[in-house]
Amino acid sequence: MIRFEHVTKSYPDGTTAVDDLSFEVAKGELVTLVGPSGCGKTTTMKMVNRLIEPTSGRILLDGEDISTIDPVGLRRRIGYVIQQVGLFPHKTVLDNTATVPHLLGRPRKEARARAAELLDLVGLDPSTYGDRYPDQLSGGQRQRVGVARALAADPPVLLMDEPFGAVDPVVREHLQNEFLRLQSTLHKTVLFVTHDIEEAVRLGDRIAVYGAGRIEQFDTPATVLGAPATDYTAEFVGADRGLKRLSVTPVETGDLEQPPVVHLDDTAASAAGRLRADGAPWAVVLDGDGSPYGWVPAEALAEGSGALTKGSGGSTVREHARRMDARLPLGAPLRQALSAMLQHDAGWIAVLDGDRYVGVLTPARLHTALRRSTTADAANVPRGKVTVDTVPDA
Repeated sequence: MIRFEHVTKSYPDGTTAVDDLSFEVAKGELVTLVGPSGCGKTTTMKMVNRLIEPTSGRILLDGEDISTIDPVGLRRRIGYVIQQVGLFPHKTVLDNTATVPHLLGRPRKEARARAAELLDLVGLDPSTYGDRYPDQLSGGQRQRVGVARALAADPPVLLMDEPFGAVDPVVREHLQNEFLRLQSTLHKTVLFVTHDIEEAVRLGDRIAVYGAGRIEQFDTPATVLGAPATDYTAEFVGADRGLKRLSVTPVETGDLEQPPVVHLDDTAASAAGRLRADGAPWAVVLDGDGSPYGWVPAEALAEGSGALTKGSGGSTVREHARRMDARLPLGAPLRQALSAMLQHDAGWIAVLDGDRYVGVLTPARLHTALRRSTTADAANVPRGKVTVDTVPDA
């Protein structure tokens, strides 16, 4: 979708902002460009919509050389979101959002209907916010309007330059979550500029780590964190990159242990027999709907089953089960799993696929999953469709 071929940007004073840059972003892929100030990441982005012209090389958009496209027409085909948003202060939220459809010649009623649809999509009720002006919104709300405006003409490509950098950490995390939700539905091709490695890791299908106008490494978050290609990358991602990997490694079915399973209404004797047969010290307890209730130790079942010898009919698992509320959805990041274990002071956590119990994650299995992430590719990245030309000496 977006291809850079040996692109260089130099200035008359001799400064080279981008040096012989070659890489490709696949359709529907979200690539984060991350690096310190002045490393060339914003210059790279602005060359895509021709706010900056390259000195040499060429950029292709869906196979077409953008230097042959009228700049104004090109920009109307590309969504653009910046940190300061740039909303028109004299226009309402609805009219701000409808700006590009209106410029493209769509009837006013149609443009405003599309704007209302996008405002709702980004979590702003158009009946509540549509007639407000930018100065009547919070910083987070203005950013949502900026994203809605960028999407209003349904562009295939979205450029985002530090879009969440001006809001507080809580709002920023919420906006990141909302954007990931949108991207999972819309599948836009996105270039996202940030100086924050944690944001890059969290959002990107792949990360381009910039250093002095060159790409030091271009790979999945798991690989960048687990196997930095250069000393520069290792230093940039930080000494705690092992912890950062927790945020990009999902819990998969193969990571789970399968201890014995019993049900609340099983007799203690039958449950104890199952644990003896498996040589297991404890079992997961499910309720009547098959949802995790907690766990039960073998010794408690053995004591409960002893009542059978006294002719009382024995007890059930329910009378000996210990409640355990910690649970996790399949596919959640390991960071969430570790947090739940610490919060509940638990040595394991039940994992659900929807409402269905599928196994338990233990600290040992969490460690195994983290080791797997070192070389694992992100499952949903269309890597077979992506060609990357390695920058020489980068």
